[in-house]
Order: sequence, then C-alpha cells, then structure tokens
Amino acid sequence: MIPTHQRIAHFLISNELKITDHWFIGRFQTGIHLEKTSEFEVCPKCASKSFSVHGRRTVLVKDSPIRGNGNLLKIKKRRFRCPKCKSVFTEPVDLVQKGYRTTRRYRRGLFWACNNLLDLKRVRKAYRCSNWLVYKVFYEHLELKHRTIKNDPWPKTIGIDEHSFKRNKLGHYREFATVVVDYNNKRIKELVHGKSQANLEAQLSHIKGKENVKNVVLDLCDPFKNYARKSFPRAKIIADKFHVLRLLNPSINKRRKEITGDRRANPVRKLLLKNGFKLEYFERRALWRWLELHPTLKEVYFYKEALHKLYRTRGYQKASKALTKLTDKMAESKLPEIKTLRKTLMKWRNEILNYFINKITNARTEGFNNLAKLYQRRAFGYKNFENYRLRLLNAGI
Repeated sequence: MIPTHQRIAHFLISNELKITDHWFIGRFQTGIHLEKTSEFEVCPKCASKSFSVHGRRTVLVKDSPIRGNGNLLKIKKRRFRCPKCKSVFTEPVDLVQKGYRTTRRYRRGLFWACNNLLDLKRVRKAYRCSNWLVYKVFYEHLELKHRTIKNDPWPKTIGIDEHSFKRNKLGHYREFATVVVDYNNKRIKELVHGKSQANLEAQLSHIKGKENVKNVVLDLCDPFKNYARKSFPRAKIIADKFHVLRLLNPSINKRRKEITGDRRANPVRKLLLKNGFKLEYFERRALWRWLELHPTLKEVYFYKEALHKLYRTRGYQKASKALTKLTDKMAESKLPEIKTLRKTLMKWRNEILNYFINKITNARTEGFNNLAKLYQRRAFGYKNFENYRLRLLNAGI
C-alpha cells in the first residue's frame, strides 16, 4: 500500500518532480523532499540544450495547506552550464514562479481565501503567513484579474455617482470617489479619485470607444453633466428619477418640524414623504385634512406630488408639456424652496425629459455604491486608493 504522504503528493505535485523523502514538522505541518528528473534543460539566454550539471542547490517552498495541515516543499534544484554561451542557470520548476518561495497553488488559494473569508486576519492564521504576504498576493491577483477587462471599450450605457472615500484629517475635508458603472456588463467600469470634471477627464482618458456611449445616467451634479457633454457628445444625458423626486423632501421635513417637532416616529412624517399615489384612501383623506390647517406645508406637498405625477406620464411629448405646465405654475409661488425647485427643473429640463425616452434610472449605480460602502465597512476603511480601486473593479467579475 502506498503511504498517505506519497498519495497526496502525487496528486498535488506535477510529474516533472520526484518524491525522495518526507518528514513531519510539528503536529500540523509536513515536509516533502522533491527533485526534478529531466534529462536536460534549455538555456534562457540562447535557448540551447544543456546536459552539463554545474552544481545543486536546495530551496524551501511553502505549499497550500490540506485539511488545515501546512505543507513545506524542499526542492533540490540543479544548476546547468550552457555549452554555447557558457552561462550558468538554475532549472525552472513549473510549480513555483521564479524568485518566489510559495507555489502558484498556494497563492491562488490565498487569493480565494481573501475573497471568501470574513477578514484577512483569519486568512493569515489559516495559511500561516505574514500580513505582508497576504496583502501582496491578494492585490497582485486582483491586478492580474483586472487585466482581462482593462482594455475593454466604453459600453452603450453608463452610470456615474460619487461616495465618500475617506476623511482627510490634515485638511479637515472628505475625499470622494466616483463610480462609473457599465450597465451592459453589470459591473464597475472605473473608479475615479475625486468628483470634479478635471479628475474625471484625467483618469478616464485612457478608455477608448467614446462614440459607443449612447446613454449617461447621473444625479443632479454639474461636474458630471459637464464631463458627459464634453466626452460623450452623441450620448443622451439622463437625470436620475430618484434624485429629482427627492428635491423637496428636505423642505417638507423642515416645515413639518416647525409644526410637530423633531419626532421621527410621528406618523405624519411617513405619510408626507411617501408617494401619495400609493397611500390608502383613508390615509390620503386624513393627510389632506391635516394639511388644510397648514397652508404653507400644503403648497410644498402639492408640488412634491406634482413631480410624482409628472413621472407617471407616458411619452416624451406629453412629459414635455406637463413639465412646462408645472414650471409655469411654480412661477406664481412665493415660497423660496419652490422658486429654487423651478430653477433646478428648468436648468435640468432636457436631462429630466430624456428619462421618458428609455426609462433608465441610476439604480444600478446606487447598488454598486452601496457595495463600495460595504467593502469599506468590512475593511474598516482604506488608506490606499489604488488598493480600494482594485478591490471594487473586481467586485462584479
């Protein structure tokens, strides 16, 4: 019967290596002696066959653990002298990359563990390695994985949104990261450090195929709109429906607090912010009776419901007429928040109406934004933006 260590080793180790011996290192680690058995090696400089053995050297290589037990490979390598160029070289081993002291399988397993275990501390404990090696292998494989899609051109539809990256303690300000989402392939296309037009142009200029973009979905952010107009002149810029509908929510909350106080549990708060079309009959009736006692809040609420009614319109032409009618009616109002809302709607008129052509929203971008915040919480924050970028760019692959 073949011993257990030989059965396991023959299963894991390539045919070019021969097992000569084994030993036990403590209770949870096994060592295996290996030796290469090839007749000749090819010189890496001149590609000539070499049969002359100049010397031997032994290297210790860490292999992937099996059932919680670590494996240490002691590989005896030969050094050959090339008969043509007279250079001395060490025979390569497919199992181990040149200059490394860990096998390819070990590094792949380490990368898998980093993706699937709860935190990197557990990975370090399971693979019996240093924090430095965990981080080096993890981000090295993330970079290799990202190369498969790095040169992909721009897709047909993209979404742009920003989120907080970290707090700058020296400058007392927050640094932002901008997510650019590929709607067609359902993944993050690129992550930009900052949210200004200059940052977007500088860090996205390497991506080719700008003529492919037909739709750009974004929130009501001027730098994003300016960048989209300049970089994708053929694309339709679409203002996100959710961000338009919530424009009056802060004003409603402010007016409501002046009447009821700052109580989040107050049922009126929920009824005021919810779409009136989705309220039950008795809820709608009670709410309008209560609003009759507060005419200022009633007016703000009326225009909030008018925005919801606008988005229930079908067709570009009907929506255009409805928006014109709504902004004309807003011109009669004396409330400052309604005047501000009218200016915003007129400024973003074309982008708002573009929604009614294909009904695309920024929901997918918001979902990836939420995923980015989840990665930040799991890592307890990131200091290095490049590491954070690589982590997110491989999230949807």
